[in-house]
Amino acid sequence: MERNLKSLNRFEHTAGFLYLEHAALERKDHALIINKSDEFAAIPCAAIASLVLGPGTSITHAAVTTLTECGTSIIWAGQDSQRFYASGVGKNRSSRHIQLQAKAWANQHERLRVVRDLYRLRFTEELPKYLSIQQIRGLEGVRVRDSYLKASSDFGVTWSGRRYSLKDWNQSDPINRGLSTGASVLYGICHGAICSIGFSPAIGFIHTGKALSFVYDIADVYKTEFLIPAAFQAVAEGEKDVERRTRTILRQRIFELKLMPRIARDLSGLFVDRARHGSKRSSDPALGDNISAPANLWDPKGEMQGGTNYGDYDN
Repeated sequence: MERNLKSLNRFEHTAGFLYLEHAALERKDHALIINKSDEFAAIPCAAIASLVLGPGTSITHAAVTTLTECGTSIIWAGQDSQRFYASGVGKNRSSRHIQLQAKAWANQHERLRVVRDLYRLRFTEELPKYLSIQQIRGLEGVRVRDSYLKASSDFGVTWSGRRYSLKDWNQSDPINRGLSTGASVLYGICHGAICSIGFSPAIGFIHTGKALSFVYDIADVYKTEFLIPAAFQAVAEGEKDVERRTRTILRQRIFELKLMPRIARDLSGLFVDRARHGSKRSSDPALGDNISAPANLWDPKGEMQGGTNYGDYDN
């Protein structure tokens, strides 16, 4: 039975992510239940943006159906979220947003505008309009480097550069393991946001050539504010079990600094707000159009109503 879309949480009202490992998930009486060592707990899946499943987890078809109906993205990850294997997301209910994204990507002037807007979101100060993309990219590199150095000084954690190997995870130092763990979680949240609001994770503007290019674009906006401090704080508290503590601290920062509303607002600002400028139309970007209506038909003169047999009409 189709759920009432008005009863679902908007993405910006969700509570971030939940990581599980060595547990079984199933649906019972319309609720999602975790069974871990014969201990049971319920998951408020409508209030979670992303469910991250680590090693040793199993999930029933009914549980996946429930998560999909709630618009919760499902991420299959390696231990401590160190690898991003696959994902499944709730159904998009409109193609309107992805069409806006594709039009901006296909137009060089608009793509440049989106790239500048994405970089602008990363900086606290306004970027001069005369700067080239190459100059902005250089400033971004300096900003990220300074963020690592500042966090190293603030938390008293030695920093020797971003170095890690997925093939030999334990050879990385604790801070790099914490950063990689947090990055995987942040990618999962941004992936869920992009798909839940109806955009494509593959149509990137700064990044290109990967199925998650736009995920990397969006996640980079928040890394220095959310991920870097969380990872350095986790290592400062102890080098043992740094992956779990990074996720815990990152989750708390996401809640306190209200990341979810910001992602929704920033995504809307990149494409939707500009398209709505001067229009009285308003709709919830998390819900899209009426899912019960048939798809429209394309025509050079404009969209035609779908679900209609045009064989009875004159050409």
